[in-house]
Amino acid sequence: MVLLEHVAEAMCGISAILFTFIATFSRSEKAELIVQNIIAITLVLCAIVLWGLALSGGSLWGSKYLPKPLSILCLVIAFSARMNIRGINVSFGANPHSIGKKEEE
Repeated sequence: MVLLEHVAEAMCGISAILFTFIATFSRSEKAELIVQNIIAITLVLCAIVLWGLALSGGSLWGSKYLPKPLSILCLVIAFSARMNIRGINVSFGANPHSIGKKEEE
């Protein structure tokens, strides 16, 4: 049980650190793709480990309830990590860099 808990914590930690520094890796498309894949894989594996921990009766940080919701959250974030929305206007709102330019032209 303790080993599963430590493995889940390590995978979540690795994913969190890589997710924090994704902007640094996005300078290179290849590096960004590799990091996105690593984040997604570690989060999916973490979700599997957390679900196994919950099914085996283990606890995470003293809570028997926490592993299942965290495993679902890991899957959602893993899916989000694979979404590459660079260059796509998601909000369809005004671009703050071009607000004053149209009036000047």
